[in-house]
Amino acid sequence: MPDNLTKRHIVLDIYQKTSYPQKEVKEVVQLTLDAISCALSSGQKVELRNFGVFEIQVRKARIGRNPNKPETDVVIPTRAVVKFKPGKELKAHLN
Repeated sequence: MPDNLTKRHIVLDIYQKTSYPQKEVKEVVQLTLDAISCALSSGQKVELRNFGVFEIQVRKARIGRNPNKPETDVVIPTRAVVKFKPGKELKAHLN
């Protein structure tokens, strides 16, 4: 198995385990990812039972330091980040 799991690997895995055409599997995977992206961008949580929850977390603005010029302060603006909290079954599977 490769180092990173890509969308292509997901499509091939589903294709090999089912009788669905590869083109249709690719479309379904893309539609799923689009739905997750759309929900997150509109501020909704994405809860996938037995897997985990994706949610948007807003990080406050803060002062940072440039390691090359530590005497100058840099303002890091407020930004939104995606947070993932694994579900019970995923945590158990990882342990």
